[in-house]
Amino acid sequence: MCRWPLLLLCGLLPGAAAGGSGRPFPHRTLLDSEGKYWLSWGPRGGRLAFRLEVRTAGYVGFGFSPTGTMAAADIVVGGVLRGRPYLQDYFTNANRELKKDVQQDYHLEYAMENSTHTIIEFTRELHTCDINDKSITESTVRVIWAYHHEDVGEAGPKYHESSRGTKSLRLLNPEKTNVLSTAIPYFDLVNQDVPIPNKGTTYWCQMFKIPMLQEKHHVVKVKPVIQRGHESLVHHILLYQCSSNFSDSVLDQGHECYHPNMPDAFLTCETVIFAWAIGGEGFSYPPHVGLSLGTPSDPHYVLLEVHYDNPTYKEGLIDNSGLRLFHTTDIRKYDAGVIEAGLWVSLFHTIPPGLPDFRSEGHCTLECLEEGDNLITECRYNTKDRARMTWGGLSTRNEMCLSYLLYYPRINLTRCASIPDIMEQLQFIGVKEIYRPVTTWPFIIKSPKQYKNLSFMDAMNKFKWTKKEGVAFNKIVLSLPVNVRCSKTDNAEWSIQGMTALPPDIERPYKAEPLVCGASSTSLHGHVSLELLLCFMVLGGTLSSTSLGP
Repeated sequence: MCRWPLLLLCGLLPGAAAGGSGRPFPHRTLLDSEGKYWLSWGPRGGRLAFRLEVRTAGYVGFGFSPTGTMAAADIVVGGVLRGRPYLQDYFTNANRELKKDVQQDYHLEYAMENSTHTIIEFTRELHTCDINDKSITESTVRVIWAYHHEDVGEAGPKYHESSRGTKSLRLLNPEKTNVLSTAIPYFDLVNQDVPIPNKGTTYWCQMFKIPMLQEKHHVVKVKPVIQRGHESLVHHILLYQCSSNFSDSVLDQGHECYHPNMPDAFLTCETVIFAWAIGGEGFSYPPHVGLSLGTPSDPHYVLLEVHYDNPTYKEGLIDNSGLRLFHTTDIRKYDAGVIEAGLWVSLFHTIPPGLPDFRSEGHCTLECLEEGDNLITECRYNTKDRARMTWGGLSTRNEMCLSYLLYYPRINLTRCASIPDIMEQLQFIGVKEIYRPVTTWPFIIKSPKQYKNLSFMDAMNKFKWTKKEGVAFNKIVLSLPVNVRCSKTDNAEWSIQGMTALPPDIERPYKAEPLVCGASSTSLHGHVSLELLLCFMVLGGTLSSTSLGP
C-alpha cells in the first residue's frame, strides 16, 4: 500500500525501472560497469537536479569527493523504507567517518521503489556555503556512488562493501546534444588489445594513418571510445600530428611512450591536434569551425597517446579505447588549431608540502605568439595533507600544469611552455653549488655540508618546510625568470628556444567571481567566447588544481 502518493509510484512490473517526476534530465551516464547504477542530471531553476536509478531495494548513496575516495566527501543517501521516502545529507572527515550534516542542502523531489529498483530525484544549489559541502563548478568533479540491499537504519547506513565506485564528470558543461546527420562519415582511431602493465601509470602510443581523402574535409565532432568498464582506467588521450615521410610499416604495433626503445617515428609527433581527459564527453566544433583533413599540410599519420591509470596494480587488463572522428566535405569558414601551453612536465616543477594554496604558472610569451600578448596557465594546489615535496611528472601521482587551447583561425604554433629557473629555486633552501658537469639525474649537490651528495630532490625534501617558508617560496618562484620553449606546427623549434624571460606584468589580474550562496548561477547556462577559446583543458595529477586560464 502506498503511504506517500505524491512521491512513491507503486505497482510497477518486476524488473522495471520506469517512473519519475516527468521533468527532463538532459544528461545521463552509467556509473558502474554492470549496468546497475545510472545517473541523470540537468539544470532546474538555478539549481542542479539529479536522478539516481539503481538496481537495489535498499539505500542509494551519491556524493562528491576531492580524490574519488570517502575521505572529506560530500554525500547524500536516500531510499524508500516501508513506503516512505527519505533523503539525508552526510559528510565525511579526513578519516572517512560518516556524519549527518546539520545543514541539509539536498532536497527530495521524487522517490519510488519496486521489487528490483530504487529511483531518487533531488536538487541542490551549486554553492551552499556549507563547510561540509563541495561546490559544483565548471571543472571536472569526482562523483562517488554506493548502494546496499538494506535501507538506512537507526545506526546509519551499513557499509556498502564492493558496491561502490567513482567517476569523473563535467556536470555543468558536458557535451551539448547537437543534431548530426545520421549519414555523416566517421573513422575510429582505437587501440587493439593493449596489455596494461600492473603498474600505476602507463602511457601507450600507437600510430595510425588517416584515411585517404580526395579533397579537403573538416572534422566536426570527436568522441571518446572508452571500453566498457575502463572508464576510470583511461585517464586522458592526446592525438598528435606526425611527419608525413613514413611508410605504413610504422603502423605495425604500438609501444610504451617516453621509453628508450620506442620507435624513432614517435619523436616526429609533437603537434597536438586534439585532447580529451577523464570526465569529458564528446566535443563538437562550432558550426563555423572544423579540424582540417585532406590537404598537404594536414596530418597523414597521427599518434594516439593514451594515459592509463592503474593505482591498484590490477593484472590482466586488456584495453581497446581511443577516439572517433566525424567529418564532412561541407567546409566551414575557419580551421581549428590547438596550442599546448603551461609548464614543462619536469621535476623542476616543485610544490612544497603543508600549504592550502600553492600557485604555479606557465608562460606562453609574446615572442612565441608573435602578438603583443601572453598566455598564462595558472594552477593552484592544496598540499596540507602532504609531508614531502610533490613533483612535476607524467605519473598520476605527480603533477602537470598544462592547458590545451582549441582556437581558430589556426596559426603556426603548437607548443608554448616555460619552467622557472631551478638553481634559483634551490638557492631558497640554501644550496650553493652542484657538481659539474652534470652526469647524473637528478643532479647532485656539492655544498653546503647539510646537502652534500644529495640529489636536489632529496635536498628539497630535507628542508624543513613551514607554512611561512612555503608562502615565501611561492612568491619567489612566481617572480623568477622562466625558460621558454615554442614549437611550430612542422616540429621546427623557434629561434628563442631556451630563451630566458621575465614573467609579464599583469595589469588586470584575474579575479574569480564571489560565490553567492543559494543564488542562480550563470554557470548553468553560460557560454565561452568562441573567438578566443573553444576548449580549455588542464591536465593535473593527484592534488586539487584549478585552471584560471589566460
